[in-house]
Amino acid sequence: MSGGLLIAGTTSDAGKSVVTAGICRWLARQGVKVAPFKAQNMSLNSFVTREGAEIGRAQAMQAQAARVEPTALMNPVLLKPGGDRTSQVVLMGRPVGEMSARGFFGTAGSGTGAPGGASPGDRLRGGRQEALLATVLDCLATLRGTYDAVICEGAGSPAEINLRRTDIVNMGVARNAGLPVLVVGDIDRGGVFASFFGTVALLSPEDQALVAGFLVNKFRGDVSLLEPGLDMLHGLTGRRTYGVLPFRHGLGIDEEDGLRVSLRGAVRESAVSSPVGEDVLRVAVCAIPLMSNFTDVDALAAEPGVVVRFVDRAEELADADLVVVPGTRGTVKALRWLRERGLADAIARRAAEGRPVLGVCGGYQLLGEHIEDEVESRAGHVDGLGLLPVRVRFAREKTLARPVGRALGEHVEGYEIHHGVAEVTGGRTFMSDADGAGLDGCRVGAVWGTHWHGSLESDGFRRAFLREVAAAAGRRFVPAPDTSFAALREEQLDRLGDLIEEHADTDALWRLIESGAPQGLPFIPPGAPA
Repeated sequence: MSGGLLIAGTTSDAGKSVVTAGICRWLARQGVKVAPFKAQNMSLNSFVTREGAEIGRAQAMQAQAARVEPTALMNPVLLKPGGDRTSQVVLMGRPVGEMSARGFFGTAGSGTGAPGGASPGDRLRGGRQEALLATVLDCLATLRGTYDAVICEGAGSPAEINLRRTDIVNMGVARNAGLPVLVVGDIDRGGVFASFFGTVALLSPEDQALVAGFLVNKFRGDVSLLEPGLDMLHGLTGRRTYGVLPFRHGLGIDEEDGLRVSLRGAVRESAVSSPVGEDVLRVAVCAIPLMSNFTDVDALAAEPGVVVRFVDRAEELADADLVVVPGTRGTVKALRWLRERGLADAIARRAAEGRPVLGVCGGYQLLGEHIEDEVESRAGHVDGLGLLPVRVRFAREKTLARPVGRALGEHVEGYEIHHGVAEVTGGRTFMSDADGAGLDGCRVGAVWGTHWHGSLESDGFRRAFLREVAAAAGRRFVPAPDTSFAALREEQLDRLGDLIEEHADTDALWRLIESGAPQGLPFIPPGAPA
């Protein structure tokens, strides 16, 4: 078997990422060797694979759902917005430059695009987005030659008619690779029947021939009340509905964008209301511009008794026991934003009072003394908040790494994604001098900073860090002794697999993956405009 399926959506955030992960977990539990794939992703939440490639975090989590190691093949094109209508383009896991939306979606040139041929940067300069299609298809073909099935995720809607000519992630991939397409719609938003019909009706006859049917997401109530509508939809389109997935809290995987802590819903339902100690611990995360990898705080939200919230006003820091300044794709812009809103002064007062502050990656950089940036913002010399003895210089080469070390007597690991190079001129090592070489960064009083994303996912280290925070904050908070962040993630992915197994027609899904779209699907006018 060398099957495949593309999960498209009626809109962004219809549930494509969750459904893709759920199908991957369902197949993996059946003993199928399966891999996820997203040709082009736009996200500030990214991950570093073991070979040092940067891909979207959603694809990394989908790989975990499939029980395989993530690779750059699973997300060959990643766009990281940087403001001013530009994005950093990451091809095959490596940044190749900044590009405007008009430039990226503009007229194509020539280009071969095979992973072993011309470099991604050469292809980008030589022909823009359409020139990447061969690279995308080669990556997909490699995965299909290695795995029994590849579950592909689309982006936005396949009926974005203004972008169809240069599409390399939705129907452009489906048609070139002969993939059947399942369209997911979020019924909780309303208008799902119109969205399903309109999505198909705005596609060309060739594209419509690949759209096998629909999957309803986030349904609340009695499914029997929905069935007459599904029957009418089948009569109108000639396409069946492959399942109705019920609304469930806390089912999101690592977000592409947004301000939601992806595990918070699931954890609040189970453990956050019952702290182990006498006090809860309140964490305020500064919602800075171009915030990236805010999933770092998921591990904090997973701890019983830890309450995490995002804030954008200085007064919201007053009752926080820990303030987190997260990563960002715009360190200088975030620094300016903190100052304009009075958050910078509030953070400085906290530091002077010995109240805990944690900066991660870009958040670490702006806590330093000064920044030299001729790469990201091109602002030159900029004074930082001066809370840590750190000088940052932005290098053109991006650091991509999966480091491992020790801190506070505990094993800790993470991943690095940054252009800023930090020169530490004082303070202490990030956590404890007794640990020797370990977690990157530094500490002064109750202010900590590190370039390592994901360090708080190391359970022993997270508990040790929270004990220090609680002591500095004067809280009688006690970390739970048995919280396993990895186990929580596995439970979450199993819940996604359960959702597919229990509420989708898995026999029909299997036939679709194995044999492709049914023959003779009717054309729904008017079709794509000329």
